[in-house]
Amino acid sequence: MGLFRSPQNELEKGGRKAGSEENSGIQTTCPGCGAVLNESDLWENEKVCPECSHHFRLSPRQRIGFLTDADSFVELNADLKSKDLLEFPGYPTKLKNARLVSREKEAALCGTALIKGEKCAIFAMDPSFMMGSMGTIVGEKITALFEYATENQLPVIGFTVSGGARMQEGILSLMQMAKTSGAVKKHSNQGLLYIVVLTDPTTGGVTASFAMEGDIILAEPNATIGFAGARVIEQTIRKKLPTGFQKSEFLLSHGFVDSIVDRTNQREVLSKLLILHKKEV
Repeated sequence: MGLFRSPQNELEKGGRKAGSEENSGIQTTCPGCGAVLNESDLWENEKVCPECSHHFRLSPRQRIGFLTDADSFVELNADLKSKDLLEFPGYPTKLKNARLVSREKEAALCGTALIKGEKCAIFAMDPSFMMGSMGTIVGEKITALFEYATENQLPVIGFTVSGGARMQEGILSLMQMAKTSGAVKKHSNQGLLYIVVLTDPTTGGVTASFAMEGDIILAEPNATIGFAGARVIEQTIRKKLPTGFQKSEFLLSHGFVDSIVDRTNQREVLSKLLILHKKEV
């Protein structure tokens, strides 16, 4: 089996631009503009299309690898993983498949890292693990990260991507909204900084809890952000919604997002924010 093992991920290799050599010669088509792009060039541009600035989705390790100082990421609670607590039909198979596809144990990666020498706690959600859905373990890992950050007086940076609460865990999943929000509040009570970066898509119970509770809320361009889907809302209120009303640009114009930051600029912007809001110990 080891003969067919795919290359180690970018974070394990310790380089922000790792992956470009392995993808040399491979081409992909941008879903935004249709341009045919070389994968190695795309990696060099942090998976952002150089033609139309479409932001390709990233795994959490890829994202943290691009953002943080080399070899600075230390993972926390790496062994936690979901169980089929409600004996929901087909859930064990879905979990198994999600772990194979994502090569992660859960839909959230948490730890500490340095961004241009500034230490922070950081989490990133995984779109390839059941669309970043929030179950009990996702809620537990994010809650535990905020508790660790509170105890160690660290700012928190979070990258959200989620389809919402994980229905296979029922009310136990919905309870994570209150649980994570409580941990965010305790962190805030200590005068500590929480920056959220909303990526495509951020929806459902994640939007209704920790994704919109940051002191500073940033977003990637053209990211879908909302609670319910557009069709559900239209069918409920029986009105046609404005074009792009759940996109990050629309939210920025209505005051729900503080700034839209291109991925290639996030490392610089986040490091400046960490320095600006650095708490004197």
